[in-house]
Amino acid sequence: MRTLARFSGLLTGLVLLMLAGSAASVAFVQHTSSVDFCTSCHEMRETVYEEYKKTIHYNNVHGVRAACADCHIPHTWLDTAVRKVYAAKDIVHHLLGTIDTTEKFEARRLIMAERVWAHMKENNSRECRNCHSFDAMSLAEQKPRARKQHENAQNDGSTCIDCHKGIAHKAVHQQAAANDTPVDFSLQF
Repeated sequence: MRTLARFSGLLTGLVLLMLAGSAASVAFVQHTSSVDFCTSCHEMRETVYEEYKKTIHYNNVHGVRAACADCHIPHTWLDTAVRKVYAAKDIVHHLLGTIDTTEKFEARRLIMAERVWAHMKENNSRECRNCHSFDAMSLAEQKPRARKQHENAQNDGSTCIDCHKGIAHKAVHQQAAANDTPVDFSLQF
């Protein structure tokens, strides 16, 4: 009987510990996915956040706002966890002083943007597609150029990021096009 009571107590403690750990994990993900957290360092607040506030993703006739997490964090738990680990490098580099000023951030911006674009290309612009899809587009109501581009994208398997770099932030992709030497990500950042 005493062994059963110990086992029951141990099991109850383990379940409570797991529940507390789960609640802490959810709270951590929610906090680190907030606009307040994303803009808590001045280099983000003074650059990409100011740019984002001037876009249709921030202010539009529909009253729908896509926040940082909507575009940069997957909506499934496992993918979110992986992305959080990957994104921790930005905090590390802020603390190390690699990107802790606007000037340093701008100097490394193209490298950081190219990594985001590569990630979006690899996952077929998954975060974009949480809100946008070819199936839901009213192509007939689009301007002729946009309609043609979206039709071509559907037919050739293009993904959102192939055409929409710079949609919410400064268009640094023009620097990438002018750059003759591909970036070696293994040596960078």
